[in-house]
Amino acid sequence: MDETYGLQRSQDALRSAPAREPARHAVPATSPHPELLDRTFGRDEITVVRHEVQASLTEAGLGGDRLHGFVLAVNEVITNVVLHAGGHGRIVVWLAGDSAWCTVTDSGPGIPQRFHRAPEVPEAFEVGGRGIWLAYQLCDEVTMATGPIGTTIGLRISLAAA
Repeated sequence: MDETYGLQRSQDALRSAPAREPARHAVPATSPHPELLDRTFGRDEITVVRHEVQASLTEAGLGGDRLHGFVLAVNEVITNVVLHAGGHGRIVVWLAGDSAWCTVTDSGPGIPQRFHRAPEVPEAFEVGGRGIWLAYQLCDEVTMATGPIGTTIGLRISLAAA
């Protein structure tokens, strides 16, 4: 008898931990290329993450206004995680086909229903509400999976577009 927990130990009662499943993305990576970036982040790392995203996508061949726009969209999404979803999350950036993908995942309470579709242009003096709107303006595709145990936002930008 294990006195600490009041449990009887036997070979039959013990079992191995399940095999660790690979990370799942909102959109499966179909490219043989590994992730360009896969890390957790917190409040104090927003600037560092933004620079890492920019460096990895520059190396992948994205440049100019499309690079800066995509990095801005990623920055807005990770800032939303820090401000509204518990202060920390995970970002994964990878290449698939002719596109760069980014998923940002958190374990917050989910995104309110009114933000589940592409938002209207925010009012000039409205406080907040521009992060998701900017993502829709600056990315070729935005996906969202959200619920009471967290959210994953997927962002895609074509590397081939002019």
